Amino acid sequence: MPPNRHDLGRLFDEVPELYDRVRPGYPDELFADLARVTGLDETSSVLEVGCGTGQATRSLAALGCSVTAVEPGGGMAALARRRTAAFGNVRLETSTFEEWDDRGRRFDVLVAASSWHWVDPSIGWRRAHDVLRPGGWMALLGNVVVRRPGEPEVYAETADLHERFSPGNPGWGHPPLEDDVRGTDKGWGLVDDPGGLFGPTTVRWYSAVQWLDGAGFADLLRSTSLYRGLARDVREPLLDAVAERIRTRMGDRVPRRYLSVLRAGRRAG
Repeated sequence: MPPNRHDLGRLFDEVPELYDRVRPGYPDELFADLARVTGLDETSSVLEVGCGTGQATRSLAALGCSVTAVEPGGGMAALARRRTAAFGNVRLETSTFEEWDDRGRRFDVLVAASSWHWVDPSIGWRRAHDVLRPGGWMALLGNVVVRRPGEPEVYAETADLHERFSPGNPGWGHPPLEDDVRGTDKGWGLVDDPGGLFGPTTVRWYSAVQWLDGAGFADLLRSTSLYRGLARDVREPLLDAVAERIRTRMGDRVPRRYLSVLRAGRRAG
């Protein structure tokens, strides 16, 4: 039986330091646009759902607003507390969003950075609406792995290894083309639709790329849910083989290309 949503989410808590070191953050331009679109400033209150190790939390705190960050993983939350200790405007609480005690608090903006797909949509969208003040904003941040035609791409060079170590895995496949992803500029992306709880979305895209050697690329994959969900005796030989392929056939330097995305919509009603 495949792992469920919550089990996969907890897998990140096994490797908080690795996650913090290798996972891509979000460009400053995205946070500047977030502030412009939502009207967020030093007087605003932000609720961040699923803050992880605090990558986006630090950028939100730097805007001067007050940030309440909720994270279910104890290891991730502990590291986030250390990473945000220099900010006096961040409060971190350990809980799932579904079970979190809001104690009647209401917020101007709710932000979820690469985390909303871990929230039960039958609970999450209504809770998000309820904890926002009238006129408040919901904002989803994410990073989509993409490829460009003619550019070296690791999965294309290692598909045989993936199939050898984990045959028939439905997660395997080539990243989408960047131009195709840019065309998906409506709605909330791949998560469930909130119905009439939020108004039309504003969508902005931002190009980014990581350059990694074989060992670094293997560590990046090791921090993702698709690979963490594999049994260790499958995952580690596969990633060792991927790292070796990058070293021997790709010059030990490869790109991991992303489109960062901001999707923001105003609370209805």
